[in-house]
Amino acid sequence: MSTEWQQRQKFTATTEQGDKIVMNGEGGAPSPMQLILAAVGGCSSIDVVMILEKGRHIITDCRCELTAERADAIPAVFTKINAHYIVTGRKIKNSAVQRACELSIEKYCSAALMLNKSVEITCSFEIKDSEAS
Repeated sequence: MSTEWQQRQKFTATTEQGDKIVMNGEGGAPSPMQLILAAVGGCSSIDVVMILEKGRHIITDCRCELTAERADAIPAVFTKINAHYIVTGRKIKNSAVQRACELSIEKYCSAALMLNKSVEITCSFEIKDSEAS
C-alpha cells in the first residue's frame, strides 16, 4: 500500500490491488482517524457475521455503529471506542450475538487487537427480527 499527497491535507492511498481510498484531514473525504474506526467496524463485522453464520443463524443484515473518544492533547489518539452492532435476522438469540461480538473484539478482529493495548474497546448490540418486518 502507498499514500500519495494530492494537496494540503488530502492524500490518496492505493492498495496492492490498485484500489484507491481518498482521505482528507480538512473534510470532503474520510480522515485517516475515521478510516481507523471504519477498519475496526468492517473487520469486526466480518467476524460477527461469519461466527453467526457458522452457528447456522440466519442473518439478513449487520451494521456496526462506532463511537469514540479522543485525547484532548496532541496526538489526539483514541482513548475509547464502542462498536455497537445491529444484527438483523430470524430468531437470533441474544447469547449468540453477544458471544460473536465479544469473540470478535477480544480474539479475532486484527484492527481492534492492534488498538486494544492503548484504547478501551467495548461492544454492544441489538437484534432486529427480520420476520417482524
